[in-house]
Amino acid sequence: MTDKYFMICAIEKAKESVAVGGFPAGAVVVMDGKVVGEGISVGNKLHDPTSHGEMAAIRDACKNLESSDLSRATLYASMQPCLMCFAASAWASIGRIVYACPKEAVSLAYYGGSYDTARINVTLLLPIELVHFPELEVQSMDVVRAWETRLSLS
Repeated sequence: MTDKYFMICAIEKAKESVAVGGFPAGAVVVMDGKVVGEGISVGNKLHDPTSHGEMAAIRDACKNLESSDLSRATLYASMQPCLMCFAASAWASIGRIVYACPKEAVSLAYYGGSYDTARINVTLLLPIELVHFPELEVQSMDVVRAWETRLSLS
């Protein structure tokens, strides 16, 4: 299994999120070559502002592994994680985050403002390896654009 395979899994979760009326972001947590957690962004449906795809995937992985230590895991996210999801990744000791769509490609409103995750990252005791995966950026943006179109038609 490769980064590309797991990134496609995260983008499929984003499509699932949109299909049920959520935000166009999805994520999977992978450890030892296996998906151990997955999540979609349905905070609007659950009335829970913390229910982002990455948060849901981290919660799912911790539950499935019966541990809050995800230090051997990689988080794959269709969109670059927001500050909350980045912080949760740090608290779970995730060592690597791979994402397709960088936050600069979409509205600042989707991220609650402007901040530099990389600058915050270097201040952590255990900085996270942040990997932009541009090979699938267009596919992730297609999900975002379809969601935006759906919103404008509502």
